[in-house]
Amino acid sequence: MYYRKEIDGLRAVAILPVIWIHSGLPYVTGGFLGVDVFFVISGFLITSILLKEFEANSFSLTKFYERRARRILPAFLAVIAVTSLILPFVSSHPKFIGDYGTSVLSAILFSSNIYFWQTSGYFGSASELSPMLHTWSLAVEEQYYIFFPLLIMLLFSKGKKVIISALILISITSLLISEWGALNSPIANFYLLPSRAWELLAGALASVFYLNGYLNKIKAKSSTFLSALGICLILISYFLFSIYSFNSSPY
Repeated sequence: MYYRKEIDGLRAVAILPVIWIHSGLPYVTGGFLGVDVFFVISGFLITSILLKEFEANSFSLTKFYERRARRILPAFLAVIAVTSLILPFVSSHPKFIGDYGTSVLSAILFSSNIYFWQTSGYFGSASELSPMLHTWSLAVEEQYYIFFPLLIMLLFSKGKKVIISALILISITSLLISEWGALNSPIANFYLLPSRAWELLAGALASVFYLNGYLNKIKAKSSTFLSALGICLILISYFLFSIYSFNSSPY
């Protein structure tokens, strides 16, 4: 997939509010929503790559996972190495070191979202002090990347309508799980793939519509307006929402 500057711009729109809120800065009370935006972007990019490779009959599951490993592992392992060197200067308490080791192992196995779900909440809890807390979202993405290419492999020969129908059905199911989880199991709802998949699949559906030219029917002026409206709604949400906006939040 060719480089797209607007995607990098959206990444900045997603990441900066997360950094802002974790820095304890004021005003951007809904900065945590940047994670949700990033999931949509990831779903869009991965689906675009997969569909183009399937259409060109050049898809390889082994190469797909190899590319993911080459993209993620160098920086990921560097972060773990540097953090592990610095950590003893922060605290040498056995429990702190032990918890850190367990969190690193879960991060390496791309299951840290499950680890943090079972051990704590998020904001305002002990987990917020964990150096590996940020890896929960990476774990969600990697779990998604295990199953999604297999789904496309299964459905691609059946046609695009079947793919779209399947993605919509799974998205609705995931959204319903998320709605149920918000009321009944908010911490699991926050961390686990089933309640997060609809965000990645929203990006996947956007990719399908984009690659199939459905958006070409939108006039240039309308397209510019809709793009600006989308960015404004994202930015507004960062200011209107807060960790207290949801009665059953895990925060």
